[in-house]
Amino acid sequence: MSTKDYLTPTKKYNMVLSAVHMVYRLVNSTYNVKELSLRLTRLLCQFICASSSTIYIIDPEMKKIILVAIFDNKINILLEKKKDIARHGSKEERRVTKGYAIFEDHLVGLPLVADDNVGAVFIRRKKSEPPFTDSDKAILSVVAEQSVTAIKNLQLYESQQKIILGSIEFIGKLLERHGHASAMTHMPVFFRIIECLGKKLGVDEDAIDNLYYASVLRGAGAIDVPYDILAKTSHLTPDEFKVIRNQPAKSAELIHPVAFLRPVLPIILYHHENYDGSGYPSGLKKEQIPIGARILSVVDAFEAMTIERPYKNRLSIKEAIEELKRNSGTQFDPKVVNAFVELSKQKKFRKYLSLVE
Repeated sequence: MSTKDYLTPTKKYNMVLSAVHMVYRLVNSTYNVKELSLRLTRLLCQFICASSSTIYIIDPEMKKIILVAIFDNKINILLEKKKDIARHGSKEERRVTKGYAIFEDHLVGLPLVADDNVGAVFIRRKKSEPPFTDSDKAILSVVAEQSVTAIKNLQLYESQQKIILGSIEFIGKLLERHGHASAMTHMPVFFRIIECLGKKLGVDEDAIDNLYYASVLRGAGAIDVPYDILAKTSHLTPDEFKVIRNQPAKSAELIHPVAFLRPVLPIILYHHENYDGSGYPSGLKKEQIPIGARILSVVDAFEAMTIERPYKNRLSIKEAIEELKRNSGTQFDPKVVNAFVELSKQKKFRKYLSLVE
């Protein structure tokens, strides 16, 4: 039974409007379902003065809970274990995830329903705390309506990302067949080297992700390069070299329409720039060159030096590292080279380097 509500109609309206605004701000600053779920649990506890809140995300086809976000005013937890609701769910979980609402004095459970039932939200207060009022329940209902739209949109966005990433992998394999064997032959280990180097230099997780995409797509523009130029074992003519120099711009042009890959463009476009300004396509130098491009430049050069080519002998790991050091400050960023050299003393990183040979 609901507690008497002492809020005036104006105050109720302002509270609902405030809830809508808070959810709107939250949604527009969050880019994946996991983070949105965690942040929503915190917002609900704070806004409704609840002791805990839980959000379930459901796979509508499998009828299983695939993600649970929990906040108890102290700890925010995310669980990703699949749970069969019909077999292992509580009575409340089964009811709400089937689309029914629960309104009790100290528990509110609301389904998150769009075309399918995408999840559920539970808000709890301790028995020693005041019961939920009608205003609390009205606000929770508005938040649930706003949240389900956001979750569905983010799920669609993540699904599109998976399709695009699948296409990226396909492009890598296509490049391998087109004569860029090194572009994918060592792709997993190549990225491990880049990842270690990025973390050593303190770049964030989003930047690491962008380095992965860049490492796969750095040679995408080679699709437009004639095979006889790619496979040439002798020196390139000035015209042929001009075609090769235009490859980063071609790669950037190919992926520009993909919105979430836009941050990758500067890495691909400028990873042939030199630290002293003698590189291409724009003659950038030092910190004008994006850090991701400076990292990719060093790892790309190491790979090129340690792979056997028809027109040159490969260098050993030691020789390649010495070559990086020799070109530190001219071709390469000294900070990136120093980080690479320090990492090369570690057993795990050294193993990655040996797999490139």
